[in-house]
Amino acid sequence: MTVNQAVAKRIEGLLKQRNMSLYRLEQNSGIQHGSMECIIKGRNKTVTLSTVIMLARGFDMTLVEFLNDELFTSEELETD
Repeated sequence: MTVNQAVAKRIEGLLKQRNMSLYRLEQNSGIQHGSMECIIKGRNKTVTLSTVIMLARGFDMTLVEFLNDELFTSEELETD
């Protein structure tokens, strides 16, 4: 799994866990709909740290809390 896929899965998991819509996340994070769709659908090949920070803020959590998931600690996570 790539980092981009892990970020997309983390978003989907948090949306379900918090019963939040993608629209609400876009509003809270300041990420435009088109950009969010690219992340979720895997068309974005380079999710930046700035974007991850914005996502964390959109979920009202710290960057560390967002990244504190087994998706990001897996030995199989591809960083290329």
